[in-house]
Amino acid sequence: MTTGALVDIPDRYALSNELHARPFPDLAPPCRAAFIAIMDPVAGAERDRSKDLTHLIKLLDRYGAPHPAPGANQHSCALGRGVLKWEQHTEFVTYTIFGDGAAETPFDAQIYGLFPREWLAEAPGNILTSCLVRVELCEGWDEILKRLENDVQKWFVPESLAMASVVDGSGLIAGDFRIDEQGHVRFAVLAPASISGRRLGRIVQRLLEIETYKAASMLTLPLARQISRRVAGLNGALSDLVSRMARQEGSDVDTLNALLEMSAEIEVLLTSSAFRFGAAGAYEAIVHQRIEVLREERVASRQTFAEFMNRRYDPAMRTCRSAKERLEELANRAEQAANLLRTRVDVASATQNVGVLRRMDERAALQLRLQETVEGLSVGASSYYAVNLAVNVLKPFGAQLGLGEASVYALVTPPVALLVWAAVRRVRRRLDQSSGDDG
Repeated sequence: MTTGALVDIPDRYALSNELHARPFPDLAPPCRAAFIAIMDPVAGAERDRSKDLTHLIKLLDRYGAPHPAPGANQHSCALGRGVLKWEQHTEFVTYTIFGDGAAETPFDAQIYGLFPREWLAEAPGNILTSCLVRVELCEGWDEILKRLENDVQKWFVPESLAMASVVDGSGLIAGDFRIDEQGHVRFAVLAPASISGRRLGRIVQRLLEIETYKAASMLTLPLARQISRRVAGLNGALSDLVSRMARQEGSDVDTLNALLEMSAEIEVLLTSSAFRFGAAGAYEAIVHQRIEVLREERVASRQTFAEFMNRRYDPAMRTCRSAKERLEELANRAEQAANLLRTRVDVASATQNVGVLRRMDERAALQLRLQETVEGLSVGASSYYAVNLAVNVLKPFGAQLGLGEASVYALVTPPVALLVWAAVRRVRRRLDQSSGDDG
């Protein structure tokens, strides 16, 4: 809290301390490092992180080392003859042990023995990558170039070897990104005596980060290849479906069912791969950023780390991006096909509705004619009964006037029929007006 009148935003101190949570190690040549990244292959991001902490504490207890603070994501302490640095990441957890001095036999993995075999066997995950780093002390660049010619090029596979002068000539890095017979990726750093401990620590840390995030991003490649094969099959099936729609083959119901099944599978592919593709893009960006900050300069006409990645690593990442783009394009095509089918069904439905309305008009006209016919019959029937009734009433008066029954019928029928017709017309007119008001 800055003043008594103001309250800090939530997690202000935690967010500020996050910027300083992972300091670079302070190293002095000669030295060495053993590194391992452990990842749950099924649920890396959703893993139970308490298992990572439990596994770390088992290692610390073996050496009587202090435990991390509650809820910590990183921890550093002395561990036997070395210094341990432990970090939790989104999908994996990393252990790095730094030791003084360089082994007589290059990359003999003696320092890796600080990770007990039985402890490794209990790890809550599998090995994502494992590295050994050898840091040698050289008097100056003349000795560095001499060691490069005599030793460094013998430690690595020539075809894959990448090396460079880094951080404005502060040292030389080398590696081939190959897994050796002991299961480790190896890096060498030749450092002059003038290099500072923090600068050397940054160089080593960035080498380990390049390998770690490279390995994490490469996890997407098998998934990308699998999705590419499936997308190719779905793409052909969708093209056939759209062609049948264009030729108006098959029923709309069958077409809709096939399209729904295809769209559901595409949605499953999108959902199941979204995190992996996103993680690959983020890890790739970190790899290139870590190489960029090393500020490489070419040495002895050898390829730099950036050139190695451009030749070997970037094509794999382009494959991943291509698979993602093709899957998204397929999803868009399926949506467009659904829209076409929807339009086709709407047009067919509108045409059918027009036919129904036409038939309704025809039936209404027929009903009108029938109504007029019935109206005429009803006028005749009503007139018949009304005439008989009137004749029965007027017959005595006709006899007094000397008129016979036939004459009475003849005189009564026309006016009675006219009155009946007028009455029926009036009733019909009122019914029509009532129907119009209701509409």
